Amino acid sequence: MDKSFILIPLCVNISFIVNHRTKRSQWLVSRATPTLNKYWCTCSSPDGSTSWFTFSASTSSHLSGESRHHVVKEERGDKEGEEWIFLSSKDADLMNIEETRAVFEKHRPTHVIHLAALVGGLYRNMNSNLDFWRINIHINDNVLLVAHELGVVKVVSCLSTCIFPDKTTYPIDETMIHNGPPHESNFGYSYAKRMLDIHNRAYFKEHGRAYTAVIPTNVFGPHDNFNMEDGHVLPGLIHKAYLAKKEGQPFVVWGSGKPRRQFIYSLDLARLFLWVLCDYPEFDPIILSVGEEDEVSIKEAADEVIQAMGFEGEVQYDTSRSDGQFKKTASNAKLKRYQPNFKFTPFKQAIKETSDWFVANYDTARK
Repeated sequence: MDKSFILIPLCVNISFIVNHRTKRSQWLVSRATPTLNKYWCTCSSPDGSTSWFTFSASTSSHLSGESRHHVVKEERGDKEGEEWIFLSSKDADLMNIEETRAVFEKHRPTHVIHLAALVGGLYRNMNSNLDFWRINIHINDNVLLVAHELGVVKVVSCLSTCIFPDKTTYPIDETMIHNGPPHESNFGYSYAKRMLDIHNRAYFKEHGRAYTAVIPTNVFGPHDNFNMEDGHVLPGLIHKAYLAKKEGQPFVVWGSGKPRRQFIYSLDLARLFLWVLCDYPEFDPIILSVGEEDEVSIKEAADEVIQAMGFEGEVQYDTSRSDGQFKKTASNAKLKRYQPNFKFTPFKQAIKETSDWFVANYDTARK
């Protein structure tokens, strides 16, 4: 069955729409602002069914959207009966129910990847928990409500490992999301994202909807948000290393460097997202991550950035800055059961490719 997809990023907002009402599939991608970028992708195919994926992202969603665009166009290739369309942020404000309904009605998707969200790094979350709660709750409710009203067959939403309980045993898995409060630093975002799992379960229990969610670990890659204040750790380190090398200044890493993280390259995540959309059969969420053995400390990540950027100066650790949650080690056992042969891009290679992209695109990169 041919598919059509829609992609939406909001602060990491992404959506894919699959539309099978015509003999051509359409992919629609849109971007939105207040740091909310939106991507939509729609496809149409001969049998009259429609599919739509949606994401929201500020940093993440734009990052995820660009990666999915690459995977669809460069790796998956154009499929007969499909057309991808990319929209701008003016096409819909997902905080507004009428605009959300209008864009769904315009494209009539059957499947949606929903990544639309307000996202940010540790320090932005610490200062804006209320905004992260309110904006994400509104977006999620609008997208899922309208998807249900218009009979969307499948919605894949995006969660995060930061939503898991702060006090827990490791590795964490998909069954542990609601076992206790999240870390205090980002409780607004974490609880809003947890509610997507509740949304999905309720729509399945009451209406039989195949709405599910993925839980990626820390995403990075080309087209990321390299803002040193509000961005995530790896793009922030890459930007700092670039400036330190250029200006002959010390490379300053915020925190002790001891916290540990699992990082997933955005292109790998894009490949897995398409698999979830097309083939993952459950409404329960699934963690998309490298293995526990690939977890690295922030210091180890900084060392890889130093090598990739060719920085040879002094490295300092500013321990007056918060470390945030020490670890969030996630199990990818469920993913491996479904995709035992999936190969992740080696961390060193992914860091090098991302660093090279940033240097080559410094003037236009988000920062």
